[in-house]
Amino acid sequence: MAKRGLGRGLAMLLPEAAEISQGQVREIDIAAILPNPYQPRTLFDPVALEELAQSIREHGVLQPILVRETDSGKFEVVAGERRLRAAQRAGLTRIPAMVRACSEREMLEVAIVENLQREDITPIEAAKAYFRMMREFGLTQEQVAQRVGKTRTAIANALRLLQLPEEVQESLERGEISEGHGRALMMAERPDAILRLWAVVKSRGLSVRETERMAKAARQAISPSPAPASPPDPQIQYIQERLQGALKTRVALHFASSGAGRIEIFFYSLDELERLLDHLVPQEG
Repeated sequence: MAKRGLGRGLAMLLPEAAEISQGQVREIDIAAILPNPYQPRTLFDPVALEELAQSIREHGVLQPILVRETDSGKFEVVAGERRLRAAQRAGLTRIPAMVRACSEREMLEVAIVENLQREDITPIEAAKAYFRMMREFGLTQEQVAQRVGKTRTAIANALRLLQLPEEVQESLERGEISEGHGRALMMAERPDAILRLWAVVKSRGLSVRETERMAKAARQAISPSPAPASPPDPQIQYIQERLQGALKTRVALHFASSGAGRIEIFFYSLDELERLLDHLVPQEG
């Protein structure tokens, strides 16, 4: 089966990158090139990097990197940081590059898409990059999905991984567990339960399905037994059913003897939370 491409590739984000002519390419001193400050990738496989460096020693850099010029006269990598690192290893002092003016947001977007297309980015790195796009540039999940060629559900699922305990996120970055394991561990809900189960997953080499079963069992084990329910007040039940119908999710009403109370609105994914937000607090305009 052919590998499915991203909906938005580098050529769509930076059209000039798709049509690099020899006249546009410059030889730039590697010492004058700085890393992409928005590079989401923090881990570069040293073995793969050395293999690329060896290829560069034999054949040179076949594809120019993309850079932007800074106010200080230096350059920052937009795309091709892996090639730059390999060229440094190969002992090169200059590298072919195309200079292009681009914004900080474009630098982050291109770095994400480049790594996704090469499958060189870990799930946690991708999730942190998506979150950074939302936080620094005010994008919604839908807008992030459009920019990087993913579905909104894929972005929401990736962001959920950032709710895992730090130790589990680091384990996922190191490749000790898979993204599927990470999502399965989330089912245990409590951080202490997730950490205990994570240790078991690693020591026993559990599959994703086995992890899901254990996470569900752990969640049920810590859930308190429900108290005997008193007959519901018809008026309260009517209000609760109306709220559930309007919000299309589970709603619980809680009353104190004074007549005060609270409303609980349940959601089961970040997508659903955003849907509820749009319903309850419509955007102006």
